[in-house]
Amino acid sequence: MKIAVLDGYTSNPGDLSWDAFEELGELTVHDRTKPEDVVSRCAGCDVVFTNKVVMDAGIMDQLPDLKYIGVLATGTNVIDLEHAGKKGVCVTNIPGYGTDSVVQHILAFMLHFSSKVSIHDEAVHQGDWVNSKDFSFTLGTLNELSGSTLGIIGLGTIGRKLARVADAMGMKIIAAHQSSMNRFELSHEVEWLPVDEVFARADFLSLNCPLTPETDRVVNAERLQKMKSSAVLINTGRGPLIDEQALADALTQGTIAGAGLDVLSAEPPSADNPLLTAKNCVITPHVAWASLQARRRLLAIAAENLSAYLNGDAQNRVN
Repeated sequence: MKIAVLDGYTSNPGDLSWDAFEELGELTVHDRTKPEDVVSRCAGCDVVFTNKVVMDAGIMDQLPDLKYIGVLATGTNVIDLEHAGKKGVCVTNIPGYGTDSVVQHILAFMLHFSSKVSIHDEAVHQGDWVNSKDFSFTLGTLNELSGSTLGIIGLGTIGRKLARVADAMGMKIIAAHQSSMNRFELSHEVEWLPVDEVFARADFLSLNCPLTPETDRVVNAERLQKMKSSAVLINTGRGPLIDEQALADALTQGTIAGAGLDVLSAEPPSADNPLLTAKNCVITPHVAWASLQARRRLLAIAAENLSAYLNGDAQNRVN
């Protein structure tokens, strides 16, 4: 059996092992694959693993040997699932592997704006403390997370874990609900509110919902105007959850205090993305999921998915 990994670098830049995959077949790992090279690299393969490389109907129709596509992520938007089903191609994904890492990243954004560690570190290394008249100096107001209000849009696996961590830190938790959303019973108090009220009351607002027609640009100019001027918006979900120009304008005008973003509408972003130059906008390059431990879990589950499929008991199948 021939196995191809089309974009293995982000999952494993060299600090993990592909041994579990090599035990299942003849493995070829490509760090990155251009669209024009997908068919040639998958030719003759029974199994293909991809993270962001698109496998659409046109590509699958040129791969008569293809039986299995493993997505090295949770989201499956890069696969034409319906066409794969018609061709009898099993598609699996990897849910839940990065929950702790993403929650940790959200917390890092909150602490960045509350404790201002990085700006004080920079000031110290620039000599500001050496030249200070006082034993202690602050650049801006420092705040405790305890007692502040965390608004969560999307109480799925990540949102619920975030709520538990925030509760342990003494934060008040409010969550959005709509008629189509299920309310979960949690071990701690969560106040369920309409979406617009969550925007209005949150000190920190975290987007942890999937991208759907209902949530596309859930953050827009109108809702940003409802937020506190001291509020911070955090997005580790999907870039299109935010109207990026509206957010850039709100940050520049001081409508809200800051934003911590791990995702953008296009990745890598274009040089003219307005958020790259927006005031008080902290951006990380889609790395909330990418801790060593999370990537190790990802590869282990991916190999387990394939092994289960080969044994006739497919797990985490999405089509």
